[in-house]
Amino acid sequence: MNNQENRELPQTAPSLPLYFPVSPLKLIVMSVCTGGIYELYWFYKNWGLIKERENVDIMPFWRAFFSYFFCYSLFKKFHSTTIDSPLEKSISPVLLSTGWVVVSMLWKLPEPYWLISYSSVLFLLPAQAMANEINSIVAPNHDRNRKFTSFNIFGVIIGSLFFFLILLGTFILK
Repeated sequence: MNNQENRELPQTAPSLPLYFPVSPLKLIVMSVCTGGIYELYWFYKNWGLIKERENVDIMPFWRAFFSYFFCYSLFKKFHSTTIDSPLEKSISPVLLSTGWVVVSMLWKLPEPYWLISYSSVLFLLPAQAMANEINSIVAPNHDRNRKFTSFNIFGVIIGSLFFFLILLGTFILK
């Protein structure tokens, strides 16, 4: 038996994921259509699950609100979960947190370059892929959160209209 087979992920109650489950497509669509607000929700949900699982005295809302300062710790949690697991790949907390913070802050650039900041969600995708793999091992029957709820669809419609107006104002109506 090799070392790999002896590794185990932390256990939670049956069918409870360790991290916030969401499909990559839904993460991208909701992030872009909400102007990045869904990313804050993503941080909030992950910190909430960590608080429950580890019984730590943290405030998920404030960790999400100040995600620039706490994103590294979250990515580090994802990474440390994979160290003692059968998963062969992991993420780089430094690279992902630095990339997410830098790209998120590009909203301060002049028109139209600030639109690059919408791509900050790309730095969450490797972490989410890792979270989805971890969740599949720990809670194989958990809700994968792939479907768009009526609230999600409402956000996509309103956000898409708003985004369209932004693009219209940036490129056409000058």
